[in-house]
Amino acid sequence: MDQRTQTASKGHVRHAYMSKNRLAVSLLFLMNGFVTGSWAPKIPEFKDRLGIGESVLGLLILVFGIGSLVLMPIAGGFIARVGSQKVVKVTAIILSPLLLILTLAPNVWTAAIGMFLLGGFVGAMDVAMNANAVEVEKSMRRAIMSSCHAYWSLGGLIGAGIGGFLMVRFGVLPHVLVVTVLCILVLAVAWPMILADRPHPAVAKEKLRLPLTPLPWLIGIMALFSMVPEGTVLDWGALYLRNELGASVELSGFGFAAFSATMAAMRFAGDHVRDLLGAKRTLRICTVTALVGIVLAGLAPNALVAILGFAIAGVGISNMVPIAFSAAGNMPGLQPGIGLSVATFMGYSGMLFAPSLIGFVAERSGFAIIFMSVPALFIVVLLLSHHAVHADHGKAHS
Repeated sequence: MDQRTQTASKGHVRHAYMSKNRLAVSLLFLMNGFVTGSWAPKIPEFKDRLGIGESVLGLLILVFGIGSLVLMPIAGGFIARVGSQKVVKVTAIILSPLLLILTLAPNVWTAAIGMFLLGGFVGAMDVAMNANAVEVEKSMRRAIMSSCHAYWSLGGLIGAGIGGFLMVRFGVLPHVLVVTVLCILVLAVAWPMILADRPHPAVAKEKLRLPLTPLPWLIGIMALFSMVPEGTVLDWGALYLRNELGASVELSGFGFAAFSATMAAMRFAGDHVRDLLGAKRTLRICTVTALVGIVLAGLAPNALVAILGFAIAGVGISNMVPIAFSAAGNMPGLQPGIGLSVATFMGYSGMLFAPSLIGFVAERSGFAIIFMSVPALFIVVLLLSHHAVHADHGKAHS
């Protein structure tokens, strides 16, 4: 607090709560979450239309993950060369119609190309908008990352919440047309306000050197095991509700919607909770809450109890990833970009690849067992939670 006061007295005054640049980057997070959320209720329809089983669907979800992990570092390279503003604009334009293109895919092979592009540009835009959020944070001298991720969750809630409703009432094609038009409208509003930042060519070289100390990798494991359950709910929640708990098409989309709603609410409160309790205690409370929620979903006798479980899990998972990323960016004796690149790569690879492996297991065991097993990952996070203390080291500078 003293450091903040000293900084302010030197003329570096924090800006107003919602600047145009902050509004723009918040809208970009909202749009990216909206596309991801709109995909969740489409998965059962996508599976039925192509006439594929869980194993093939798992492979297509793997292709989605490969697309993300291929294009994310490429996006990072372009951000270093031309700045995040240009990269986020290009990736957002390309992402807007991709759900529509995927819906028109006539067979598994074209669907695989569509999945690669969808995963690739969701991931590439994700890197660019996070980089832009960091620049906005610096320009405002105010922490905004938790609220940006809250807007992503809010977008996921809206996408998942209206997806089933639109598909049932108007059909599959009108649904993706509405998604495409809304994305273009949100992008049009944000476009002139996106912060123009300078390229950072030195960062690209810096990120190539992987750290040899174990701490970044341990925090990376925390991020990984926090994000696997999130990917599991996104990719398999709707199918679990529909196939094993007898939910309607409309209701099956509400699993991820409830998860996103509670996650968004808690992310808006995340910075305040961490200030009050500290990162380590916040992480432990969140992890136990997430564990209870996922176990409840796995034991649920009906769809409504499972949706309640997903909602409780959303409360818990909400601030696990932001704390892990904050800890990665504030490790002593390590450049923030290096620690953060390890944590984000490990975290996102878990969210993207683990659900595809789950598809193979679920075809033989069912999803209830999956949702009962995933909480074992949270126990590992609890064992590593003392490393979250590093997340508090950057608070004086935020």
